[in-house]
Amino acid sequence: MNSDKIDLKRAVVFARWVSWIGHPLVFISLSVAIIIVLRLASRAGLALFLTLLATLILPMALLLFRGVRSGRWSDVDVSVRAERIRFYPRAIPISAVAVIGLWLLRAPAFALRGAVVTWFVLVVAALVNFRIKLSLHALFAFYSAIILFVIHPLVGAIAFVLAFLVFWSRLYLERHDLLETLLGASLGLLGGLVTAW
Repeated sequence: MNSDKIDLKRAVVFARWVSWIGHPLVFISLSVAIIIVLRLASRAGLALFLTLLATLILPMALLLFRGVRSGRWSDVDVSVRAERIRFYPRAIPISAVAVIGLWLLRAPAFALRGAVVTWFVLVVAALVNFRIKLSLHALFAFYSAIILFVIHPLVGAIAFVLAFLVFWSRLYLERHDLLETLLGASLGLLGGLVTAW
């Protein structure tokens, strides 16, 4: 095997790892945990995390894995645009339930605002999906990075490096073209700005 093939294989493996870490469910879950640790007292943080776990993270994980298992979509990224038509009508209500759960919990304003914006960007992504399949990986990576940057600049800077790597990986693995990735990143930055300020 020549060194070019070895380097190419390493790049593909690295891109896949970055893409997995940058999966919206993984990136958002890690970001929420970091935000809770940095912003909330342990008791309030635990209640908020458990609410999000029960109303958003676990239901979304079940949706993704059951969707793959049943054949509704080909992978947990829901990479095929036509499959996303069946994904969004299930994901958006899950996000709405998280908003309601946080409202009933009387969660801090920033957490409730973040949940509402998350719901809203999913609705926008669903509408955009009628024309183009924007990158949800890029959307939620940049969304999380900007919020983390406002809360803790060093953590946010690390998240931005990871967000740019996610952007690259989606292009490198040919899951999206440049326009789809730019649209996702732009919507994520806008959503993050609305949430953080």
